[in-house]
Amino acid sequence: MRATVKVDRYRPGDLTGVYRVCLETGEAGSDATDLHDDPNLLGHVYVGPYACLQPDHAFVLRDGDEVLGYALGALDTAAFERACEARWWPPLRAMYPRDRDRRPRDTDLVGLIHTPERSPDDLLADWPSHLHIDLRRRAQGRGFGRAMIEAVVASLRDAGSRGIHLGVARSNARAIGFYEHLGWRRLHERGDELLMGFDPT
Repeated sequence: MRATVKVDRYRPGDLTGVYRVCLETGEAGSDATDLHDDPNLLGHVYVGPYACLQPDHAFVLRDGDEVLGYALGALDTAAFERACEARWWPPLRAMYPRDRDRRPRDTDLVGLIHTPERSPDDLLADWPSHLHIDLRRRAQGRGFGRAMIEAVVASLRDAGSRGIHLGVARSNARAIGFYEHLGWRRLHERGDELLMGFDPT
């Protein structure tokens, strides 16, 4: 990997690259391209809202013009979810009606567009901010993940965050160990997901 790889602020021109990373890591870190008929659905659900509504806390891993990863944050999760409901989901609901035959993974994503998950109040009381990160495999194991998390945490801390959470698959012991090494602690389980928290103060 060339020495030009760097953590950088997200720019609007990165949106296509961010969507591509989301798709290529969308199957528990592996490429999900063959699992979806619509290559944009994963991005619409998991990265578009951050890039478009919270760009101040969005970072990419850049190799020249290529995006190798992203780390996206929301300062106030409850406010972010309200903004998504007001501005992000309505046009997507019109674009993706429920009453269409789709592959199972696409059907699940359309379901999330129409009925997004809501963060519980008891979680947000102490951990009001959150972040989301994905890296292509060739960018993993080189310290970039840590650098990107540190960039988002610093951005959220500087904006006044008093607690940050993230979700990770309970089965992903490697990722859980990585976050614990960085100072994140286990909060509680939610379905197949483990919620972890970090105190940025």
